[in-house]
Amino acid sequence: MGPVARFEQNSRAGWGETAAFKRRTVALLTGVAAFTLGVTAASAQQAPNTTLTTEPTVVTTGENDGSVIILDQITIVSRTGESAIDSLASVSQVSGEELERRMANGAAGVLFGVPGVAVQSDAKRAISSINIRGLQDFGRVAVIVDGSRQNFQRSGHGTQTVFALDPELIKQVDVIRGPVANTYGSGAIGGVVAFETKTAQDFLKDGETWAGSVTGRYETNGKGFTTSATGAYKFSDAADILGNIVYRNFDDYKDGGGDTVANSGFDVLSGIINGTVRPTENSELKLGWIGANDSWTESSGSYDAELKQNTFTARYNITDDEKKWLDLHINASVNSAALTQTYLKDTVQFNSETGRRVIIPAGAAATYDLDTYGLDIWNTSRFETGALGHELTYGGDVVSDDVVTTSADGGANVYTPSGKRTVWGLHVQDKIEYDEWLEIIGGLRYDSYKLDSDKAEASGDRVSPRITVGVSPFSNEALKGLQFYGTYAEGYRSPSTSETLISGLHPNGVAFPFLPNPDLKPETGKTWEFGLNYKRDGLVYSDDSLRLKAAYFNNDVDDYIGSATLSAFPVNDVCPVRWDLLMTPGSGYIPICFQYQNFATAKISGFEMEAVYDAGHVFAGLSASIIDGYTVSYEGIREDLTTTPSSQVTASLGFRLLEDKSLTVGGEVQYNSKPDGAAAIVDDYTLVNLFANYQVNENFRLDFRADNVFDVKYTNPLNASTTTAIYEPGVTLKFGATMRFGG
Repeated sequence: MGPVARFEQNSRAGWGETAAFKRRTVALLTGVAAFTLGVTAASAQQAPNTTLTTEPTVVTTGENDGSVIILDQITIVSRTGESAIDSLASVSQVSGEELERRMANGAAGVLFGVPGVAVQSDAKRAISSINIRGLQDFGRVAVIVDGSRQNFQRSGHGTQTVFALDPELIKQVDVIRGPVANTYGSGAIGGVVAFETKTAQDFLKDGETWAGSVTGRYETNGKGFTTSATGAYKFSDAADILGNIVYRNFDDYKDGGGDTVANSGFDVLSGIINGTVRPTENSELKLGWIGANDSWTESSGSYDAELKQNTFTARYNITDDEKKWLDLHINASVNSAALTQTYLKDTVQFNSETGRRVIIPAGAAATYDLDTYGLDIWNTSRFETGALGHELTYGGDVVSDDVVTTSADGGANVYTPSGKRTVWGLHVQDKIEYDEWLEIIGGLRYDSYKLDSDKAEASGDRVSPRITVGVSPFSNEALKGLQFYGTYAEGYRSPSTSETLISGLHPNGVAFPFLPNPDLKPETGKTWEFGLNYKRDGLVYSDDSLRLKAAYFNNDVDDYIGSATLSAFPVNDVCPVRWDLLMTPGSGYIPICFQYQNFATAKISGFEMEAVYDAGHVFAGLSASIIDGYTVSYEGIREDLTTTPSSQVTASLGFRLLEDKSLTVGGEVQYNSKPDGAAAIVDDYTLVNLFANYQVNENFRLDFRADNVFDVKYTNPLNASTTTAIYEPGVTLKFGATMRFGG
């Protein structure tokens, strides 16, 4: 929830388009589609048998009648080559068939049903903020795309830290909950969400040197069109390249009550180019570009917003032939995001310094530019000492944010202040195994940060430990796949530039001061977690599989940073009375202040589980998360944590039909309960979704999905204030078709 949500209604931002943007979109998409279809048509007669489903890196044992099973695919967040089920942590993965079935148009659809995870998107479904276990914004959840940290932030109503990545570009998503990912960067006291985009190796089939595909989709609610074109080429075994471009055009959608949600339409143009070079048999260099050019309308039509984003990544890996002492990774990235708000009409606001009413003329613009530079280096050495096997991972990382903002009425933007912040760290972790029944992970991370601006400086450092013990006590067939673990881990998050330096007067409705706080202390997350993993093949049938993970967690965040409403009366030094404004008629001044402050602690606890069963002809899933969170002030005052998401239970069931299992049908049911601390307007709700996919032949697939079948009117608790709420889409039918060629 944004910094001023406690004072007035959330602004409801929507998506629109500019004529220039639309022309660029159509021209670019048409060119790529024509190129892809032209190349594929020229060689279509040479195309071998192909399918549209991407093969996973690792599949479960058993043939499963040819069905693609991705339960044991290696996770991106693992730096020692683990799958989610083998990780002694709360790790989830979304990839392959799941992404195809969900036909998502935003992050909320991609992460549907992942326990402990909520997505706040306002009405702007193309940009999102991810919440893990009640923690979000300002880097508490590390969102990483192809190794590049996504740190874009703008102070205002609703979401604060947002990212934009189209689901059509995604190969897989891995989520690790809690601060146990201490080898993956600073600040992630809530967890890590790592997105991996598609590469030519994922797209090309065995024996192919080139391939292309075109996808078209339509959604009934909002009359949404999606077009995607993909092309890949293999120069040799040592080099390949893939390109993908996506365009989406959506009108305003209707909620479950039949009411149109104003300014909820959006246009999105996104693309990737990923190239891979393999200099030797045991080394690989991945070079990538991800681009987005999105525009929409905000503040009830007051201004247009245009976001341009370019992410450049370079990732190098080399191992020795026996994979013993050398498994070196070097990741470098530059992420440049630039948001421009251009006013469409003369708008009355309060000057950020004087509080007097000023007119922002049509055509004036505010800008928010963020350049994020990242470097991440680590190596894993594998060796043995007696009966103990070791995987020793060690390295360091640095991320630097350079924020430059301007205000529409001239000067710097005081609500999202300019400044530079650099965070860096060193880490070491040893994963020790003994006799296949005992696993111990011990790690230390050193973090340091420095924040610089024209107004203040801040710095700090800390060492954070992690210790995990896992045991597999059973050897009989039924229980040998059962593993218990316990973890204690700490994480460290430094204050952001906005939390530290925000200042000036609130611009709309009423005027009150934002107070900077250069004395903010960093947050320290301290988590206990107890969990179990269970995997078994051949449970009912000879070729079926079951994967189950469950965990209880308790996270205490010391010196939690949250928003505080301060009173100017009685007169005090912290929130001084602005007598000049109080005595000025029409100033809109109210004698309160807003400031980010440290609380003694935020206490968050809960239970999570997820289970997936697959027997080839039938598959089922069940996930659940129960969460409770509150803050305690230094004076001992307890308040519910306003970012606590709904507790929920999600169940899914599907069938692969016909002799070759080319037809998949099924459905999902999800129950959500109102969290403590949510606005009164929020209520419990249950969603029912249906899906179907039909592989007509090797080159053509049809997709169908029905979301919110019973047209329930509901709101995400993260999108509700005391008086208003953004209601989510009502019943939505989605139709899609994909044609693929290769040779």
